[in-house]
Amino acid sequence: MINRLIKKLFFKTSTGPAQKLNTPRHIAVIMDGNGRWAQKRKLPRAAGHRVGLESIRAAIKTCARLDVKYLTVYAFSTENWSRPKEEVSFLMGLILESIDREINELIGKGVKVRFLGRLGGIEKKIREKIEAAVEKTKNNTGLNFQIMLNYGGRAEITDAVNKILGSAKHGLTVDEEMITDNLYTAGIPDPDLLIRTGGEHRISNFLLWEIAYSEIYVTKTLWPDFREKELIKAVEDFSSRNRRFGGL
Repeated sequence: MINRLIKKLFFKTSTGPAQKLNTPRHIAVIMDGNGRWAQKRKLPRAAGHRVGLESIRAAIKTCARLDVKYLTVYAFSTENWSRPKEEVSFLMGLILESIDREINELIGKGVKVRFLGRLGGIEKKIREKIEAAVEKTKNNTGLNFQIMLNYGGRAEITDAVNKILGSAKHGLTVDEEMITDNLYTAGIPDPDLLIRTGGEHRISNFLLWEIAYSEIYVTKTLWPDFREKELIKAVEDFSSRNRRFGGL
């Protein structure tokens, strides 16, 4: 498998020898399609969410092998509370279960875990699990793995502005750097590549400030089917793009 990944790090050109892929430093993912995946198989939506965990594991392993430094996934939005109570309850339980089951392997792989969002709105026992996971991995130096929980892009910017106002001095002028330094993602580089699975062409209130110049890759592949091969395909596509950041 590793040899196959190494080969995938290079692509052929029509005019010359193989060139090394330009691997993104930070990949962010809107993990869409769990429910549709389950419905296509006449299964409860919960089955799609559970299988989707396997795709998260695959993404972590593949990013580590490709030397991606940051992986950020959209796990639960501020709008997701409007879903049926049974589904919300299942998702919260799945988060607890996943932390218990995965934390030792993440520690072993050197993954640094962070949960970002309005965590104060999460049930206390889940917050305690989250805090313990963050504490156990805080000194790891491998992949930085951000899980956006009770997260919304507008909420993040609103909270950043209120944080600034709370510590504001008379005559303070707010600039972009100040807002950036007060976001949940402070200290984390902006995503180079934003991947959305499931085929929908919208941002869904995800990292609105941070993705100003991210390359966007949309695939019809539903999240439970998005594994190593699909992620490498997205990186290959990213590598072929010319990023100008507003210049020529």
